Amino acid sequence: MKRFLIVWPLLFILTLLPAAPAPANPASYYEQGQEAMLDEDWYTATEALLECVRLNAAHAQATGALAECYYALGEFDQSLIWIRKARFLSRNDMSFANLEAFILIALGQLDAADTVLSGVLSREPYNKEALFASAELDIARGRSGDAITRYREAVKRFPDDRRLLISLALVLGSTGDANGAQQYIKRAMDQHPADYRVYYYAAYLESNAGNLKSALEYVEEALFYRPQYIPGSSLLASLHYRMGDYEEAGRIADTIIAKNRSDINAWYLKSMAFIQLGRSAEALQLLTTALDIQQDEFVRVSLEELLLSNTPIEDSRRAVSAAWHFDRAREYRKKTLIDQALFEYRRGLRLNPYAKDRTEYADLLRIQGYPARYLEELRFLQDLGMGDRPINDAIETYNALLENALHRRWKVNPVELAKRHWTVAVFSVISQSSFYHADAGATVSSYIKELLIHNRNMAAANLELHQPSFSAGFRAAREANCDYFITITVTESERDIAIKADLFVARTGSSAGTFYAYRTGNDRFRNAARAIVDSIAAAIPLRIELIRYSQGQGLIDKGKVDGVKVGDVFDIVKRGKTLVRNEGIGLVYAPADIVGKFTITEADEEVSAGSVSRIGFFDLITSGDEVLPQPPEPAPEPQLIGDPELRSLLRTLR
Repeated sequence: MKRFLIVWPLLFILTLLPAAPAPANPASYYEQGQEAMLDEDWYTATEALLECVRLNAAHAQATGALAECYYALGEFDQSLIWIRKARFLSRNDMSFANLEAFILIALGQLDAADTVLSGVLSREPYNKEALFASAELDIARGRSGDAITRYREAVKRFPDDRRLLISLALVLGSTGDANGAQQYIKRAMDQHPADYRVYYYAAYLESNAGNLKSALEYVEEALFYRPQYIPGSSLLASLHYRMGDYEEAGRIADTIIAKNRSDINAWYLKSMAFIQLGRSAEALQLLTTALDIQQDEFVRVSLEELLLSNTPIEDSRRAVSAAWHFDRAREYRKKTLIDQALFEYRRGLRLNPYAKDRTEYADLLRIQGYPARYLEELRFLQDLGMGDRPINDAIETYNALLENALHRRWKVNPVELAKRHWTVAVFSVISQSSFYHADAGATVSSYIKELLIHNRNMAAANLELHQPSFSAGFRAAREANCDYFITITVTESERDIAIKADLFVARTGSSAGTFYAYRTGNDRFRNAARAIVDSIAAAIPLRIELIRYSQGQGLIDKGKVDGVKVGDVFDIVKRGKTLVRNEGIGLVYAPADIVGKFTITEADEEVSAGSVSRIGFFDLITSGDEVLPQPPEPAPEPQLIGDPELRSLLRTLR
């Protein structure tokens, strides 16, 4: 009896203890991951699938699903690791091979993707995923026409496939075929009337076509079916911004930030809305906060442009931004990347002209072989009262060294002579869509305009960057007597950017050329913008003035920094007789207006001297005449890379 009395309490206590945990089940984690993937909750899905793979490293489907999650998150390197593990575990699963092809395309490894797809299609010629990947590969190679053909053939086999119809509509829209795009997106809406994604892409296409009201209706329909769809909210905010409803755009951006504080594009859009509302001080604070969250190039450029236009030179925030550029310049200098360092110093000095870091910039000019420009920079510091003993000693030394410089022998001041003989307007046509960064075209246009400050051949016209249409930009440039105007188009994804600059003759509105730059990785915005400016600068010929002429010798207002070198031969054309070409790049003038030849015998930094030979019996040459290079070779056609924005949109369709 006593034994029973003792055992009974023990049994009671045991019933109160927590039950032992059930054995971990990889299959349950896999199911959780699949459910989260259906909801596009990639973080939750990744967590569950990682646990599944931890418990069962040979679970091929979970391994492949992990690759899918990392692909959706834009972590393509990690995605490639997982999909190759999945392919090792299940060699005959063509879905894994197709996903590897998509990942390789996203990483820019196009030949490797082609090899994978060839293997799939040799076994399964009508594998739908492989056909999708092949079309995306065509787009990545700049062959949109081939992609359209491939999609059209696939539509015949799979006429009700939502993803296929949307993909075809997106590619047609990217080529400017708005009617074709509308036809296929309407088919998708008819066949999938309750699918939020169809309405979202319909809104995007209408937005791209400039049909903002119908785009607004479609995106609101998408959000009706899926209220928490963040891409839909972002597009809604962008549409309100483009329609001039800046208060509402800012309010929607706030709701996105409340859900995800690290959504840098929402911070950026809100800042742009505040700028348009004239709330510059608040916009500065927003951009500063956004930059603390993520080092986004668009945010930094917008912040700097706002500082340049809305704050005095002495503002401490300018010094902070300038210091960031000076630090980068020093890093580039350590790596002997001198051009990169010079660019960063110039950007920093644009923000803070009084920075002592100007001495470092001056020293780089000296190293580059420009002692006169080095001396100018040091004298600027001396004039500011920042001349210490080393600076004063250097000024004295280089002043003596340059005693016999070309500009001193001819008694001219290169700074006063510096002229930019071409005037170029830079515009962003506001009807263009901006998928990642609102008003991206205007931000890039502003940056390109800033870069032109450092060009000695072209001057940027002081005209409004935002133009409602091409015709408005044409009128503004023509009435301002510009030579050319540029319209900037930007497409981007989370990893790459493409900038297209269409150059037009301001007098006629005719095309003068198209310039294209595509960049990936860090500093892609900056590097693409610089590439555009460099390409345009290389295409537009030097325009030079004969500033002195005496006894067969002359002096021109361009030198080594402009690419002039000893032995160059130029035509001398009567002043006022040149005319910008009706289309294309360059000047036209009558052969009778060529009055002489100018041969460079001495090239200084900013001026050059040469021998002058007249054409004809009479000497008709006079100071002020134009000195023009021989017509350049035609520039090669730009090599187009697949539209980053289109490729990003197609990836989101998986």
